[in-house]
Amino acid sequence: MKIQVAEHSGYCYGVKRAVNILESLITEHQSVYTLGPIIHNKQVTDFYEQKGVLVIDKISDLGDNEIETASIVIRSHGAPKYIYDEAAEKGIKIYDATCPYVKKIQNTVSTYATKGYNIIIVGNPIHPEVIGINGWCDNKAVIIENVEQLELIKDFNRPTCVVAQTTYSIKQWEVLSKEIEVRLSDVTIFNTICHATEQRQQAVLDLASKVDLMVVVGGKHSSNTIKLAELCAKQVKTIHIETKDDLTSVDLIGSKNVGITAGASTPDWIIQSVILKIENEGEVIF
Repeated sequence: MKIQVAEHSGYCYGVKRAVNILESLITEHQSVYTLGPIIHNKQVTDFYEQKGVLVIDKISDLGDNEIETASIVIRSHGAPKYIYDEAAEKGIKIYDATCPYVKKIQNTVSTYATKGYNIIIVGNPIHPEVIGINGWCDNKAVIIENVEQLELIKDFNRPTCVVAQTTYSIKQWEVLSKEIEVRLSDVTIFNTICHATEQRQQAVLDLASKVDLMVVVGGKHSSNTIKLAELCAKQVKTIHIETKDDLTSVDLIGSKNVGITAGASTPDWIIQSVILKIENEGEVIF
């Protein structure tokens, strides 16, 4: 059995940065909290929970006796502006692990909203990144996830700024952004899909055309991992797993060339464990 790993698999820059910020706080501070999971990977979240890091959904989850000593990390997906305002009001120390690419989008919508522009965000309305971005334009953005929702767009009586979720599908963005440009007479469009996302999606398309099976490794709730699995499934048999324990020898039967890719929130140790299991199972099958 031949195993090939797609280029640009595993942690992206923003995730590495977020994890490094959290690691540095664990050794220096007693009470460390993350506002939501630091990244979309359950195994990583569980690992840091064992180190004493607690996940909270909102600042009000902290008790009065915890506020003085608490250090709160804003996760890689970012957070709405009101979170920063609330923390400042209560004197809580914030450590911002927002991906710099996401932060740039937040600044863009904030700037254009202040200028009086309508804001359109192309992405998943319930994804924390999109919720956070919307929170920087007073939650007034129109959020479009797919072609069917284009009906939400009308030619506004003022200019419009359009941005995209960093992990949005490149192919869908090309379709939607062109259609939005046709529908609006005064529009400024920013392709804010992360360059690493583009590289990852292109690399997986190239590899999927050369193998019998693609194994996509990453969190079941990870947006970029789900999109990788969807892209692969259009070309070849595809399995989306979180860890090696989700993979069985039955999954590998009939596949002599196996491709592996991993989402931006998947650590190297999980990828390596999957490779090792495929190698071992492959020896048994063949």
